[in-house]
Amino acid sequence: MPALDFATTPWTEVEARLARPTLAVLPLGAVEQHGAHLPLTVDADLALGVARAIADPLDALLLPAMPYGDAWNNAAYPGTLSLSPATLQAAIVDIGEGLRQMGVAGLIILNGHFGNHEPMLLAARRLSDAGLPCLHLDYPGLGDLAAVHCDSTPAAPHFYHADEVETSMMLALRPDAVRMEAAAPSYPTFPPLFGSIPMQLREFNPTGVFGDPRPATAEKGHAFIAGIAANTAPIISAFLHRNGLPG
Repeated sequence: MPALDFATTPWTEVEARLARPTLAVLPLGAVEQHGAHLPLTVDADLALGVARAIADPLDALLLPAMPYGDAWNNAAYPGTLSLSPATLQAAIVDIGEGLRQMGVAGLIILNGHFGNHEPMLLAARRLSDAGLPCLHLDYPGLGDLAAVHCDSTPAAPHFYHADEVETSMMLALRPDAVRMEAAAPSYPTFPPLFGSIPMQLREFNPTGVFGDPRPATAEKGHAFIAGIAANTAPIISAFLHRNGLPG
């Protein structure tokens, strides 16, 4: 049985599914720049696509992606809209508490944006303390998958933004929103203090692209999505076993 997608499901079907132990999967995204060839909703689009691949074999509840996240370091590019870490953490906790009250057995939070990691971790801790088992994930094994499937070099180790990886995944999930004619490479020089002080990316990158999106293909995108989903399987299995949940 596939995941129960909240975007197409009435409440009565949710109630019926909750008659047995059921997981929920919450994708986290962001509204931020992704160069001139990708839309501002990339992170939520990709997180939802990967979450679906994870949720289907689990017969889980697939929640709508949270479209906004902590995108502070992209704020200098028009179109970026950011939540404070405290607001994002509180929103995740509120959603999780609602799931706990309706009888969901566990929550998997899938993060599609780097800036969301810390608020996600703290929210998962609070929800676990409140009695809802939580697992938080950030595209496990993506670096290894990129090494196998990419023809371009990343702008920095494990840094994938508007590059071949994200563009390929968008071609797989939302090809209508990709403007490959505008895709261009960008390999900015990272300042020595990058990662050690708060810094706007536009200070050293005028385009917002990190890497080369031009070799991107939908085939690679499907491989990334399938690979991430496969990499989550043993992690989820361990999570279920730890919490005495069927799976």
